[in-house]
Amino acid sequence: MGPVLDTLSRPLRNLRLSVTDRCNLRCAYCMPEEEYVWLDKRDVLSFEELAFLVDRFGALGVTKVRLTGGEPLVRKDLAVLVAMLAQRAWLEDLALTTNGVLLAEQAQGLRAAGLRRLTVSLDTLDAGRFRTLTRRDSHGAVLEGISAAARAGFPAGLKLDTVVMRGVNDDELVRLLDYAASVGAELRFIEYMDVGGATRWRREDVVSRAELLVRLTEAFGPIEPIVEHSSAPAERFRLRDGRTFGIIASTTQPFCRACDRARVTADGTFFTCLYATEGLDLKAPLRAGLSAAELEALLRARWARRVDRGAEQRLALTARGPLATAQELKAEPRREMHTRGG
Repeated sequence: MGPVLDTLSRPLRNLRLSVTDRCNLRCAYCMPEEEYVWLDKRDVLSFEELAFLVDRFGALGVTKVRLTGGEPLVRKDLAVLVAMLAQRAWLEDLALTTNGVLLAEQAQGLRAAGLRRLTVSLDTLDAGRFRTLTRRDSHGAVLEGISAAARAGFPAGLKLDTVVMRGVNDDELVRLLDYAASVGAELRFIEYMDVGGATRWRREDVVSRAELLVRLTEAFGPIEPIVEHSSAPAERFRLRDGRTFGIIASTTQPFCRACDRARVTADGTFFTCLYATEGLDLKAPLRAGLSAAELEALLRARWARRVDRGAEQRLALTARGPLATAQELKAEPRREMHTRGG
């Protein structure tokens, strides 16, 4: 049976696999509230269960897996899962996104286990601003983690992600690009998104792709688009000195029509869109003993019905505010960005 396509003929190629909903930061654009409802630890899937699900997605056409959270490095012995997945010959790419706080002590182990690509979130180079933005005093640990990752030499490269927020860190664009170059990483600017968890999102706080390019052109001169045929979320550009960077413009220029990503939470809930309000429970049938073929049939049927265009639909709204209130998220924590992964 061939790869599964959804109603818009989008294949299933990428899997975002969350290994935990816990996080050791409280970033303003993702976790601004004081209290959260966490998944029951008994519901969190074991490494063996996660690997089994990855194989089921692989049978449907997935060739790329990204481990996410929450903060994935708070999951004990994560390198064990990396090593398990890295053995899959059909898996073309195995990546991880982290906030970097625990990376210094784990970077080499993750590389040795077979992790190919690493993305570290870095929203500011100012320690005081980091403390305000995250409510944690871990800026030095993040920079140490990035240095450790650069030394570990991930074969498919190191990326840094910056969520740009007006009046918060949009005055650091040039500094962040220079820092990324100094550690051999490619920087990606991300528009502030109104996803689950962004309970204080405002349209006026978004620095758009168009504005980013104007500002960077003023700083560096003409910028060349890099033409690529890819479903990757970032549009890439080249500066005159040869440096490259990306922009993920999900808020103002959605790429829903090319989206081939599925998301699975740490407790095994399958979402077909970052903005989806409902998911498919895989934990119950998995623990009930459904066969590999039966689980694959569930996944195939769900993807084949997929109609999601969440970011496009958000863009079309006249009155656009937060996706969900804090109370709505407490009632259904799987709608949180830190639960379903980015």
